[in-house]
Amino acid sequence: MILIGIIAALVLRIAFALVVTQLLQIIGLVLAGGLLLLWVSWKMWRELHPVRTSVLVDDPETPEVEGPKATKSFASAAWAVAVADVSMSLDNVLAVAGAAREHPGILVLGLILSVALMGLAANIIARYIERYRWIAYLGLAVIVYVAGKMIWEGTHQVVDQMDVVLGFVSALL
Repeated sequence: MILIGIIAALVLRIAFALVVTQLLQIIGLVLAGGLLLLWVSWKMWRELHPVRTSVLVDDPETPEVEGPKATKSFASAAWAVAVADVSMSLDNVLAVAGAAREHPGILVLGLILSVALMGLAANIIARYIERYRWIAYLGLAVIVYVAGKMIWEGTHQVVDQMDVVLGFVSALL
């Protein structure tokens, strides 16, 4: 069952990578991808710092930390896992594609490495991240850096394109 999940994750990442590398050529989508990665980093930051709720009554049923609601059926659990996998695959591909930019070899290597680490070493890495929180912050810093770089480059692409459009319009007038 785990092997099927790993293969599905690899197929999703390859499909997303093929689509994302083509889409990143469109003016403005690098900016949008950077903003999406910034949102992903915000989600990661919130996972590293869960929101504490105020507990007024010493009720053992009251959770102290907000978390995801429990799933009620196998179908809803399977749907939640599928949506999470698609989301993580897209996040992963955006991060790798943003870092690799115009180097397809680095893109392929990054995707293979991410799937291999997910499939083979996920539990080990999770234990290290739990024990040494700075690793999670290092990963977060890399994602924020890539998001910032994509936002910077995407903004310049959009501004340059707007200069071309405005120059064309002013020439017509």
